[in-house]
Amino acid sequence: MKFAVDVVRRAGAAILSYFRGHYELKEKSKGNPVTSADLAADALLREAFARDFPEDGWLSEETADSTDRLGRRRVWVVDPLDGTKEFVRGRPEFATSVALVEGGAPRLAVVYNPARDELFTAEEGKGAWQGAARLRVSTRARLEGAHILASRSEVSARFLEPLRDLATVESIGSVAYKLALVAAGRGDLTLSVRPKSEWDLAAGVLLVGEAGGIATDVAGDPMLFNRPEPRIAGVLAANPELARRFLRWADSKKS
Repeated sequence: MKFAVDVVRRAGAAILSYFRGHYELKEKSKGNPVTSADLAADALLREAFARDFPEDGWLSEETADSTDRLGRRRVWVVDPLDGTKEFVRGRPEFATSVALVEGGAPRLAVVYNPARDELFTAEEGKGAWQGAARLRVSTRARLEGAHILASRSEVSARFLEPLRDLATVESIGSVAYKLALVAAGRGDLTLSVRPKSEWDLAAGVLLVGEAGGIATDVAGDPMLFNRPEPRIAGVLAANPELARRFLRWADSKKS
């Protein structure tokens, strides 16, 4: 954990050296930007973990994937800069997300928002933390009045419009950061109906679980990490009772 935190902080410093300054911007695909900050952070993280943990596998948004990771006992699942659109727009809602996955599940997690110097960590069985403060998910048990965190793209596409009659919906960028905020009780629930990648979710899933919550795909099914195709059908995270109530509400809207 100490090594992971140190390296993630260094990656955050590299990202901040570009934030609201000069960097190169390209599109990997339509609506999917990548900047020189993403690539610099990825290179720093990849080199550090490969040097100190050469037997571990690697899965990162900004590194070409290899099936080699499927045969490794442990795999680092990394998004060097989750929330690139927010980074480009100058919004401090992005994060570096690092998880150590073993047996299909995250065992260690670090999520760091360098623009706000907010560091969230978790180890399996040892709780989730922000500094010396132990994190706990909120205890809200009803959708009515809940504080829901969602992406700007899904809010603007009106995917979550039916929820506005019940709850407050706040737009925030990085998926990993939203999961960390739910773990910290600073949001009651986060969800995305759109497919996500493992690197978006692995660290945040452990944070939420170690804070007493539950994180599943958007249908309520458990997640498995380090799969051949690292895509997951959305995400839902909250305390267990609120998650159950959301799923019942969602089912009622289908009938």
